[in-house]
Amino acid sequence: MAVGTTVAGVTAGTTGKDVQSYTSSEAPLGRPEVEMVIIQPTPFCNINCSYCYLPDRSNKHVLAQATVTKLFTELFASGWSNPEITVLWHAGEPLAVPIAFYREAFAAIERLRPKHGPGAIVVKHSFQTNGMLINAEWCEFFREWEVGIGVSIDGPRELHDAHRKTRSGGGTFDKTIAGIRCLREANWPFHTLSVLSRASLDMPEEMLAFFISEGIDHVCFNVEESEGDYVSDLFQGAELRQRYERFLRTFWHLARADGRVKFVREIDHALPRVFRPEGVRARNIQVEPLGMINVDSHGNVSSFSPELLGYKNADYGDFLLGNIHQQSLAEIYDNCLQSAFLRDIQAGTAACKAGCEYFSVCGGGAPVNKFFENGKFDSTTTSFCTLTQMVPTDLILEAFDKLEQNWTGQGPPIIAPPASELSSRTP
Repeated sequence: MAVGTTVAGVTAGTTGKDVQSYTSSEAPLGRPEVEMVIIQPTPFCNINCSYCYLPDRSNKHVLAQATVTKLFTELFASGWSNPEITVLWHAGEPLAVPIAFYREAFAAIERLRPKHGPGAIVVKHSFQTNGMLINAEWCEFFREWEVGIGVSIDGPRELHDAHRKTRSGGGTFDKTIAGIRCLREANWPFHTLSVLSRASLDMPEEMLAFFISEGIDHVCFNVEESEGDYVSDLFQGAELRQRYERFLRTFWHLARADGRVKFVREIDHALPRVFRPEGVRARNIQVEPLGMINVDSHGNVSSFSPELLGYKNADYGDFLLGNIHQQSLAEIYDNCLQSAFLRDIQAGTAACKAGCEYFSVCGGGAPVNKFFENGKFDSTTTSFCTLTQMVPTDLILEAFDKLEQNWTGQGPPIIAPPASELSSRTP
């Protein structure tokens, strides 16, 4: 079966890199189509993960309410917003900022939001958090505003605490799992995001058993990667694709056979990209000017990959397009169109389209990974795209081929082991 053959739709938790969507036409010419706004309420994080890429995570600066108001006044007046946008509060620990801040910010956005007629906009808020500060009051707030929650947890204690540490070097597992249990007690939905390290790549059964034991039914994975000043030794090995493929195939098949983990982002978000109706494109807003707007706590604006906020480079200077207090959104867009990094991102995307059979699924990859892995935006394949796009696509097509063989009587019907086999591996 060919990559990009077509069927439709799923939904799930959002992270900074989880940004493909589906629409039946191309983006409007001459103007952006804003789908996601990533806002840094503070650069501060209360923990110190070994693989963190954030350059300023000890800074306790907090976003001003005036910045929120200016940003959304400009955005809603521009006519550039999708009918539904996600506002992701991220790039630091968002819960380190008090609930009162979000009550004021969310209320301001709601006042400004167009609510009626053809220009009406739905705003969905989402947090990506380490979960350590979640309590009953936060859960009440999440319910009040219908906030999507992603909790970062790397699996069982020994895996999680190996990399996700306090500022003093202690483990964070107990407080993170307490936050997850608080969400469960409040009956508020969430997904988890696990960074896969060298050790956890060899433990798909143990990872699944952990999620099941904690009642976690929506899971997402990131493989430890090289970004910013952090260089992952995982990305140096030629065998990484095979190891990750083994992990994901085993985890997915066992999870489907058991049924208690209902959503695996790497597979379930790839499905509508691989099988989609004829004429429906898979957008990649990381390569579209202002498809994604990223705003730091001082009001500085970037686009494309959110990880570029705060970084500088000899060839490009910084990756900022302006400041929402000093330039209009229209001026910021013009700056984006004239930027050298947009030129090179577009060259890289064109090269992917010309030479990669997976382009119809991913739409050109993640610029930040091209930059940090290959040293330039106008490049193609990265370890990141191999793992996040190629491997899931191959596994889906592999399963579909087995299903087709079953339909035609030409092969075995097994694409996952029976539940009886799983019972010996999980609680």
